[in-house]
Amino acid sequence: MAEVSIRTLRNGPYEVKGAPELLDSKRQRFTVADDAIYLCRCGQSANKPFCDGTHTKVGFKADDPAR
Repeated sequence: MAEVSIRTLRNGPYEVKGAPELLDSKRQRFTVADDAIYLCRCGQSANKPFCDGTHTKVGFKADDPAR
């Protein structure tokens, strides 16, 4: 597996790069075609755990990095 990196985007989602292994709730592997995936951090996405851009509509603010 390639090196995986996760970073928080200001007032936005987590950006995950490096093609991590993804498992669904039944522990079945699945893949996404994109080079990076974006995981919801605001809790409002209709496509959880993935970001759908709702953070901009709801005014999500998170200037501090995740700890």
